[in-house]
Amino acid sequence: MVEDVDLDEPKAGEVLVKIGAAGVCRSDRHFMHGDANIALPAVLGHEGAGTVEKVGPGVTLTKPGDQVILSFVPACGRCKSCLEGNSNLCDLHMATGPFMLDGTTRLHKGGKDIHHMGKVACFAEYAVVPETGCIPTNSGISMDKAAMIGCCVPTGVGATMFSAKVQPGSTVAVVGCGGVGLNVIMGAKLLNASQIIAVDIRESQLEFAMKFGATHSVNAADRDPVAQVKELTGGRGADYTFEVFGSAETVKASYDMCAKSGTVTVVGIAPMGAEASINAVDLVRNEKTLRGTYYGSARGRTDMPTMVDLYLSGRLNLDDLVVRHYSLDQINEAYGDMDEGEVGRGAIMFN
Repeated sequence: MVEDVDLDEPKAGEVLVKIGAAGVCRSDRHFMHGDANIALPAVLGHEGAGTVEKVGPGVTLTKPGDQVILSFVPACGRCKSCLEGNSNLCDLHMATGPFMLDGTTRLHKGGKDIHHMGKVACFAEYAVVPETGCIPTNSGISMDKAAMIGCCVPTGVGATMFSAKVQPGSTVAVVGCGGVGLNVIMGAKLLNASQIIAVDIRESQLEFAMKFGATHSVNAADRDPVAQVKELTGGRGADYTFEVFGSAETVKASYDMCAKSGTVTVVGIAPMGAEASINAVDLVRNEKTLRGTYYGSARGRTDMPTMVDLYLSGRLNLDDLVVRHYSLDQINEAYGDMDEGEVGRGAIMFN
């Protein structure tokens, strides 16, 4: 059920955005099903794009009329993480969580504060967001594609480009071929990996992954995926493996299928309390690297425009990625389709 809530005017350093599209992302589902915690009540939605309607005092980074992509890590630019070039890990943003950067909310109902997922809260017709979370893109890109560049594109493509730094001619295995996994595959193709192995438990997902650059597929429901990846790589394992599902089991599988001197990059967020066991001796003797990545280690203000350019130049296949469109009152249907394993991504569209 869609409800009306009250939305304050933007304060200093904030922007009012009319939402054009919001992505149907699994991260929101984690909160819906209790796999992750968020202060309640809350408006979800963190992958979005829209048009700036109004700006608060002191805003200089965007103006009314700008088409913008929304970032769920609106970096402050002043904390230690930001100053070290890790704006995706902004200390102030993480400290304030589902509140605005000043520690308050702009959403209310019946005198009660409502929290903002990622300071975005774009499952709504309008959102007030920090100006640093608005990335202008007056390129004519459609709203549904722009919304994808708010989360799944930088998270997936960025994991290959900025986190793992995949090298040309290398072998790559991607465990989990949902929306973010498909972007990892596209990133690996963009970086000229020679072999890109898609790993999933659904054959439909594996077939769909071939559209985005996968060269081989492994159905983990049929047989041990580690053994299959090693067979495809001459017994070595993959030079780079990416866990993009979010579970202890898939983290372990991604580690085990990684080659000597290889890099395991964990992209998916597992349920709270999940712990993955790895062979500590193998980690040392085979000099593997195990790392996590948040938001693909991408810096929103500089890297999202690059993703737009890559799409517009035909190097990122976002046209085939977004296959379903819904209205806001169909949001439960949208997440039902996700749970049923429908391929590709869905987007909530606003008039």
